[in-house]
Amino acid sequence: MIGLLSIIDEGNTYAFTVNKRKNMFRLISLGLVLGILMLLPLTASSQTDVHLGPHLGIQKSQDAEDANYLVGATLRLKLAPLFGVEGNFGYRQEKYGTDVLTVKSWPLTATGMLYLLPVVYGGVGAGWYNTSFDYASEYNDDGYIDETTQKFGWHLAAGIELPASQNFRLFGDVRYVFIDYNIKDVPGAVLDGVDADFYSINFGLLFSL
Repeated sequence: MIGLLSIIDEGNTYAFTVNKRKNMFRLISLGLVLGILMLLPLTASSQTDVHLGPHLGIQKSQDAEDANYLVGATLRLKLAPLFGVEGNFGYRQEKYGTDVLTVKSWPLTATGMLYLLPVVYGGVGAGWYNTSFDYASEYNDDGYIDETTQKFGWHLAAGIELPASQNFRLFGDVRYVFIDYNIKDVPGAVLDGVDADFYSINFGLLFSL
C-alpha cells in the first residue's frame, strides 16, 4: 500500500512539474507577443522584404522512439528592422511504442519574429497540425482504427538569419513546440499520456521575391 501511494505521489509530482514548465513557457510567449505588438507602429512606413524557400530539419518528441527529419517551405516578411512574420508549411513523422504507432503531421504555422540583432531573432507562434495516427497492422486487426485529426499547437523559436547576398539568405533556428495528442493505449505498449511536445533544429534557404 505504501509503495502504491509512493508511485501515485511521484506521478503527481511529475505532472505538476510538467504543467509548471508549460505555464512558464506560456508566460514567456505572452511577453514576446506583447513586445511584438508594441513594435507594430514602427512598421507603418517600412518597405516589406519578402523571402521564400525550403527548409530541412531534425526533430524529436519527448516520448517518441527516435529523432526524425522534417521538411517544408518557409515564407518570411521583414516588415521593419526589428519585426517580421513567417508562414511555414511542412511534413514530419514520429513513432511511438516500438513501431506500434506512427504519427504523421502536416503543420501550417505562423510566427511573429523579433530581431534582437540584425541577424539574431526570437519568435513565438501557433500552428494547425493535420495529423494522422497509423497503428501497426496487428492492432488494426484488433479494432484499433487509423484516424486523421486536426490539432492546435504553439511554439517558441530562436535563430540566426545570414544575408549571403542581396537576394539570398541562410537561416538556422531551434524551436520548441507544445502540442497534445489523444493517443489510445494499446496492449503491450504504454501510449496513454505520452508527451508529444517536441523540439526541432532547422536549416533553410530563402530567396528574395
